[in-house]
Amino acid sequence: MSSDQTPHEVTPHDVTPHDVTPHGVTPHEVVNPPGLLPPVGFAHAVVAAAGRTVSLGGMTGHARDGGIAGSLVEQFDAALANLVTALTACRARPEHLVSLQVYVTDVGRYRAELRALGEIYRGHLGRHFPAMALFGVAELFDPRAVVELVGTAVVPEEPSP
Repeated sequence: MSSDQTPHEVTPHDVTPHDVTPHGVTPHEVVNPPGLLPPVGFAHAVVAAAGRTVSLGGMTGHARDGGIAGSLVEQFDAALANLVTALTACRARPEHLVSLQVYVTDVGRYRAELRALGEIYRGHLGRHFPAMALFGVAELFDPRAVVELVGTAVVPEEPSP
């Protein structure tokens, strides 16, 4: 999609080559085949552009001092902020994410908070939706944690001069 085009909503019949984010166009090919349920807030598949792979460890809502946010929404906000901090430290940006797994200890609460979680997601990552999955787990390493994010980003190769 060229920069002068307006992004459109993906329909079940679209195969969208690139997502538009507040940070720019993702360099990766986002594929949402017409034979699958239309994606909302995720992509069915992402073909990563050639580049440097960044594997992101489990990001929780922990602060630098070891404290942790309270509610699921607060922890999700802090975990996404931590994820963006890690991306930035690797010279990567949110649109470089190709995969994101969300682990929660209460899937029902996650569903109930979906609107607020979506707003927070877009505040950190824009409207770039990598291939994603949600996993309900009994617990996370820190018993106070209720959400953990694990992702993969690919920073595209710089064009040759």
